[in-house]
Amino acid sequence: MRLRTTTQRQQSRRYPGLVVGAVAVLALTACTGSAEDAADDDGGDSTPVAAAGSNDEEGDMVTIGFSAPAADHGWMGAITENVRDLAEQYPDIDLQIAEGTNDVNLQISQVETFINDEVDAIVLLPFDGAAMTPIALEAMEAGIPVINVDREFDDPNAARVTVLGDNYGMGVSAGQYMCEQFGDKPDAVIAEIAGIDSLPLTQDRSQGFEDALAECDLEVSNRVAADFTVEGGEEEAAKLLQAAPKIDGLWNHDDDQGVGVLAAIENAGRDEFVMVGGAGSANAMREIQDDSGVLKATVIYPSTQGADGVKLARLLLQQKAMSDLDEVEVPRTIQLYAPVVTSDNVDQYIDSAFES
Repeated sequence: MRLRTTTQRQQSRRYPGLVVGAVAVLALTACTGSAEDAADDDGGDSTPVAAAGSNDEEGDMVTIGFSAPAADHGWMGAITENVRDLAEQYPDIDLQIAEGTNDVNLQISQVETFINDEVDAIVLLPFDGAAMTPIALEAMEAGIPVINVDREFDDPNAARVTVLGDNYGMGVSAGQYMCEQFGDKPDAVIAEIAGIDSLPLTQDRSQGFEDALAECDLEVSNRVAADFTVEGGEEEAAKLLQAAPKIDGLWNHDDDQGVGVLAAIENAGRDEFVMVGGAGSANAMREIQDDSGVLKATVIYPSTQGADGVKLARLLLQQKAMSDLDEVEVPRTIQLYAPVVTSDNVDQYIDSAFES
């Protein structure tokens, strides 16, 4: 199934400014039913079957290309693994998954291949959003809708749909948790172990944390930045612990680097503070369940974003929409929530968590 004819694709190349408008006004038919509208269970096969008219009901076969960075990080590995799982869930999706790469030129080549193969849609988590913008625009101009995941392009016209986590919201959620713990202790020492400081996502997380702490008159007293790796987390946490003989609350931006942070904390014999993690790994959640160490909470940064992007591409191509909304088209931008996971609600999240 193609959204646009060959003639339309040729016109888009001649008049690239018309492309986004043409894609945006596609007639996406809203779903006409829900699970509650399904026929009564007749007691037969217990295999779950999509309700008639639901978004999960099998539709026309669609071919979707997917490209993401290398799985050199637990969260990134889960991104691609969650996409692979959709192949079994949706027999009407022909998934073309490119090998993960941190080479921008190779990722550009992967997208060029998708364009030449005339896939129906491309779901792209760029290694570098700015560098991938021109090739994404080229795909859009060829009549192939692009779903941009996590790292935004420089030009909003380079994607029909953008699926984002909430980096600023992560910081806000972590800061609000600290306020709940220490809002009545104006002298509380709050520490922060950030990710890579040059990245906008790290800056957004830190700004959200700072803004939320300000609401309860707290501020970050000690801060270091690591590099999202176990080794970097351990090294920078050791420095912070030496510099801060007393800590009340510590927020670590990333649960993968948190493995090293926790190792440094154990080596230092420190247990006087409450720690909050970031991203929501399964091993962090198991620590929270065990409740025997400093880690008491983590803030989710969903590793479902790639899979969400593929599912949205499928809806777009099959002329469906999000059935729980009155809107008859797939939204332009979707930002996922950043909830705090504690021992009270960890069972809700652990099954979909990634392994660090």
